[in-house]
Amino acid sequence: MKFLAARRRSPIVASALLIGALAVVGLGYAAVGSVQPAQAAVGTETQVEAGRQLYLEGCSSCHGLEAQGTGNAPTLIGVGAAAVSFQVGTGRMPLAAPGAQAPANMPTYTDEEVAALAAYIATLAPGPAIPSAEQLDYADADIALGGELFRINCAQCHQAAGQGGALTQGKYAPNLMESTPQHIYEAMLTGPQSMPVFSDAQLTVEDKQAIIAYVRTLQTEASPGGLTLGKFGPVTEGVFLATAAFGALIAAAVWIGIKAR
Repeated sequence: MKFLAARRRSPIVASALLIGALAVVGLGYAAVGSVQPAQAAVGTETQVEAGRQLYLEGCSSCHGLEAQGTGNAPTLIGVGAAAVSFQVGTGRMPLAAPGAQAPANMPTYTDEEVAALAAYIATLAPGPAIPSAEQLDYADADIALGGELFRINCAQCHQAAGQGGALTQGKYAPNLMESTPQHIYEAMLTGPQSMPVFSDAQLTVEDKQAIIAYVRTLQTEASPGGLTLGKFGPVTEGVFLATAAFGALIAAAVWIGIKAR
């Protein structure tokens, strides 16, 4: 018993227990950190400085010198590189004039400048990163699952065929037929305009890849029925059919009237 008591009081044992406890805490912290939302990767110092200069020359007039936001534009602190890549890469920013919604347009900045701006904003606070090539790889994605997820989460605004639709107060869900996989992924990550954010807790990386695969199918597949009529759905198709049918009936009635004479 005396030997055991002496062993428990040994400083070597106490130090070993302390080191073991610190190791467990460190491993636990690393495990928790690995499941946190994706953070924007910081670019090189040169790229960040180039992005800062571009920001000060253009974006700061609305968003403020420190990206803190103003009465005309929201703060950019914490939006992440993905939000910058989407908004600037699709030409929605810089915004030409205030409106209900920023429309997609020809980008003002080059791809390198967009990357530099994103890298600078990423240094201000953690936020969603630009998706990696691995995350954007939808080659093996389940298109059927993507269609189901799209109809559940996206079709209410973007319409079942991705053609977009009107929302309230002059806002709208844009047509997705020209959207790239990267911009689709970034939109789900950041929730631009009236769109909600779909984090990895709501839609996993695999789910996002499946949705992208489905949208790409909508963009590329031919219409099996011939005329697409804009792919706006049964209302448009019904109006077209009714117009054609009534036109045929009127033509038949006129022909019968002429023959009766």
